[in-house]
This record gives sequence, structure tokens and C-alpha cells, in this order.
Amino acid sequence: MKVNFFVTCLCDAVKSEVAKKTVLLLEQLGCEVEFPEAQGCCGQPALNSGYVEGAKPAMKTMIEAFECNDYPIVSPAGSCTASIKKYPEFLADEPEWAARAQKVADRFYELTQFIVNELGVENVGAKLKGRAVYHPSCSLIRKLNVREEPLKLLAQVEGLEMVPIKNQETCCGFGGTFSVKMAEISGEMVKEKVQHISEVAPDYLIGADISCLMNIGGRVSREGRPVKVMHIVDVLLSR
Repeated sequence: MKVNFFVTCLCDAVKSEVAKKTVLLLEQLGCEVEFPEAQGCCGQPALNSGYVEGAKPAMKTMIEAFECNDYPIVSPAGSCTASIKKYPEFLADEPEWAARAQKVADRFYELTQFIVNELGVENVGAKLKGRAVYHPSCSLIRKLNVREEPLKLLAQVEGLEMVPIKNQETCCGFGGTFSVKMAEISGEMVKEKVQHISEVAPDYLIGADISCLMNIGGRVSREGRPVKVMHIVDVLLSR
């Protein structure tokens, strides 16, 4: 199967290994990965702050970039995928663009969603020994309704024990610009999240959204907790 890869800004600028590993994983699962070079920022920071008009040029660039073919589009970030899924709504006052946006949005998948639901794969042959906590990001569970897919993949990782925590689905406090505009509230939210994680003494914290992992990982590091923070693609490529 041929697929397009949407790299996202955070992968491109901060976590390039997640991007590389996503491509490797897709190739191992039999996909031929295309990378439309005209892609750019999806406009999420502006959209989350209410600057829809200012984000429209970025949205239109993304739409044009992925109109180059009709293959599925896969991203290792639920937050970016969720933003693109709302393009038709943001462009509703421009019917032609809204229709084009819908066609692109319908082809967009978050990585675990694509692997489980489109490829029909739950066991990728990964092996990782230890105890782990999974953080379900708000973008995945609330905006995309992707709850079970990451857990199905992690359940098949040989040697990995998944352990629950208190208030597992509570927001970590990142929320894009929320963590800047409401820094004190955000700080208390991530502090509580790390407390719940630490109570079960895991070896790993696993998530499928880089932004949440950066936020929680920063607090884990500041507290000196012995927990390794991993994007789910890191786990799925472990052998």
C-alpha cells in the first residue's frame, strides 16, 4: 500500500527520530511511503489560539500539498491530525476550499489508528521488557476517538506490562498555548499527572503525541524520576 507521510512541525524541528521511526515502521508493515515536499505547518498553534483567518494560508498550502495523489495520509501526532480533520469547518465560508479540505481530511489517519484499523495489524513483533504507563492524549481520545488502538498495539509487545494510574484520561496540562497563557494551572496539572505516574513506579511512560510527552517528560526530569519517556513508535520498533 502506498501512503503519504505528514511529518508535523515538532517531528521536523524537535523529535526527528520519531519521524524516521514512523517511516521505518510503516515500511516494515509493507507500506511504500511518499513524502509530499510542499507540506508545512498545519496551522494548529494559530487555530488553537483562535486566529483562524491567519491560519488559512497554511491550511490551503497543506490541502494543495496532499492533493498530489489520493493515498492515505499518516501522521505520528493526534493533535495535528485532529486540526486537519476540522479544516472543512474552518473553511466553511469558502465552499470550494471546504470541499477540497474534506477530501484531504477524509484521508488523514493518526499512526496507531492507521495500523490497527486500516492495515489490520495489532502485533508488530515488538519486544520491550518492563512496566509502562500509557498516557492517552486529549487529541486522540477526545477529538479523534482513538482510545483502544494504541492499547491494542502495546498489549502485543512482548515483555511489556501495562499498568493503570489514577485519573488516566485527565489532561496533562499542555494544551498548546494553554500551557503558556495559563502556566500556573498547567503546571499544577502536569505535577498531578506525574504524581499519579510515579505512584505505580513504571520503567516507561508511553504516549502517541509528542507535545504531551515533552510536557510530562519535562516534569519527570525536573523531579528526577527514573522514568523513560517514549513515543509509541519507539516502543513498536523495539526488538
